[in-house]
Amino acid sequence: MHRLKSPPGRALALAAALTTLATPVLAQERFDWGGGRGGERDVALAGAGVSRLLPELRRTPRGRAFVMRNFDRNEDGRVSPREADDANRAFLRIAGGRGDRFDWESRDIGRPVVQDREWDRRGMRGYRMRQTQHGATFDLQDVLFETGSARLRPAATERLRPLASYLEANPDVPVRIDGHTDSVGSDGANQLLSERRADAVRQALGAMGVGEGEFTVAGHGEAMPAASNADATGRQLNRRVEVTLVGQQARSFSE
Repeated sequence: MHRLKSPPGRALALAAALTTLATPVLAQERFDWGGGRGGERDVALAGAGVSRLLPELRRTPRGRAFVMRNFDRNEDGRVSPREADDANRAFLRIAGGRGDRFDWESRDIGRPVVQDREWDRRGMRGYRMRQTQHGATFDLQDVLFETGSARLRPAATERLRPLASYLEANPDVPVRIDGHTDSVGSDGANQLLSERRADAVRQALGAMGVGEGEFTVAGHGEAMPAASNADATGRQLNRRVEVTLVGQQARSFSE
């Protein structure tokens, strides 16, 4: 019996299709396309999954930024094999199988901050944002919460008002809200408190008129300290909620 051989191109296409069918379809989501542009700091890749990445993701500045901004799930700065596979599948789906000809610049269209509605520029400048891997980030310290609680103090409303104004004017900007604690107390209690505080900020913004938008809300407990937990000053810095305007430049809020 003779077996018919498929042309190499058809065989590759069939393999890709079978891979797609065998793997759960990634949730439809909007990706952060920032980073890797000319003049911006290049993103370095590390981890066991780097060699599994498609050449378009591994060898180009925009590709590397795409991987780290969207698929570094545990934020350890490394690419695991699973994260690499997720990045490859998402990229191939977006590129329609023609990753070698993908136009990265086309993804910048429609992403700039909307400027046609007024927002509190002075208040946003007061957040003193810093540039992080995901975008423009600032901290809400735990003095805005009642001690050991996720209940916001009355002063929190005024603190959040400039952010609410900005998000109402720019509803397409994705937002990350990440809760953190110090090391006092059990791991479980700290994890729960960090989650509840992050959610409390999201709920407060909703009460101020901010729509559903693209929010990612998470708690990290004591796992990601900003300072040492050896003294009171460091512990206070660690008790925080980080708010990140994904894909935005911190310097644009300091002008």
